[in-house]
Amino acid sequence: MLLERTISQLDIGTVPPDEAAELGQLGYLQWLASLPANADYAREAMHAYTMAQPFLWTSPAVAVFCDLLVASTRSPIEPLPLKMPTRKRRGGAQARRFRRMIR
Repeated sequence: MLLERTISQLDIGTVPPDEAAELGQLGYLQWLASLPANADYAREAMHAYTMAQPFLWTSPAVAVFCDLLVASTRSPIEPLPLKMPTRKRRGGAQARRFRRMIR
């Protein structure tokens, strides 16, 4: 269930490359945190990739998410290019009111 939510949160269409990288990385971390402790990581990663693949070509953030899934299953193991998003104002209450208004 959380996998579908993560994919839908990432599937927002075309965004600038830096924003897509940030969103894809956050989506990967959200998905990773949702895995049960005894999960078979390789199987879960392939399942996530299969579920996200239909959105791969229309959403750059989903493409980053898929790239991270593939990179995380390669051998030899290498660190993933993950970083925390830059701190910036995102609009706060005014942006939330505007988003509600346009819906």
